[in-house]
Amino acid sequence: MARPRQHAPDTLHAQVMAVCDSWLASRPVHDLSLRAIAREVGCAPSTLLKLYGSFHNLLQYVNVETLSRLQYIISNLKTDAPEPWLRSLAHAYWQFSAEDCFRWQLLFDYPLADGGELDQRQSGLIEALFVEVETCLRNFQPALGELEARQLGRMLWGSVHGLVQLGLNERLGYWQGEQLKIDELLDQLLTTVLAGLRDRGPAE
Repeated sequence: MARPRQHAPDTLHAQVMAVCDSWLASRPVHDLSLRAIAREVGCAPSTLLKLYGSFHNLLQYVNVETLSRLQYIISNLKTDAPEPWLRSLAHAYWQFSAEDCFRWQLLFDYPLADGGELDQRQSGLIEALFVEVETCLRNFQPALGELEARQLGRMLWGSVHGLVQLGLNERLGYWQGEQLKIDELLDQLLTTVLAGLRDRGPAE
């Protein structure tokens, strides 16, 4: 039976996101096209252009969904104590990227939205992650000032992200014939940073 050609916007959007999710489960975004998505949901490419404005905008909705999934994982971490929470967050970040690598690739290899509602939604989700890290660092070391915590949170998470990206690309190097393990490197990073914070005095 032929698929219906008429779709309510919300229903069509859900179908499009489902098609993208299925595609990115096993294939990179570079092989995806507006025409392929339209064929899967049973509409004309022009219908998708009318709904999203462009293929770029369509992919930004996928990125919003990716960030929302990551936020959900973060909100369900099981510990509230600062140090184990940060370690759990780093490992969850790595696990998420490794298990959903093509969706992850889209998020970081494809330009994010530039202005408008999508930009605000993406920026809000990203900022929420940084705020969680900053709050955790200030709970761990109350002597941290607001600006210092903001800078340190971004530095720390930039380092975590760098290790994750190198781990995904298998570019972390070898020791005695075996690849260095990303989980161990993440733990070393956090141990080093937190040790430097633990006994420090108030910021000057």
